[in-house]
Amino acid sequence: QVQLVESGGGLVQAGGSLRLSCAASGSIISINRMAWYRQAPGKQRELVAHITSGGTTNYADTVQGRFVISRANAQHMVYLQMNSLQLEDTAVYYCNAYGYALGSPWGDYWGQGTQVTVSS
Repeated sequence: QVQLVESGGGLVQAGGSLRLSCAASGSIISINRMAWYRQAPGKQRELVAHITSGGTTNYADTVQGRFVISRANAQHMVYLQMNSLQLEDTAVYYCNAYGYALGSPWGDYWGQGTQVTVSS
């Protein structure tokens, strides 16, 4: 299996910055797409940003220009630099990876989530 562990969440004032990290581990054979999703209370989980193994990125309109996703392929890491944070960015942020590991099929894998709270 592919295990994902997020870190870097916390409490920050509006206008501030946070950097989330996600480490993938396990008997990984290949990881294609990596992404960050978020889920605010009472709302559905939504895609924040994703990045392919080749470095192509895509962002939700709500974070375009404020967030930057990056990855280190060799270390199976993905990052989310969040700038100019707004109250509406408060949510649990989840790391996602599409890949496969020894003995496991291609599939979507999820981290446990990390809380980001933006205060006024």
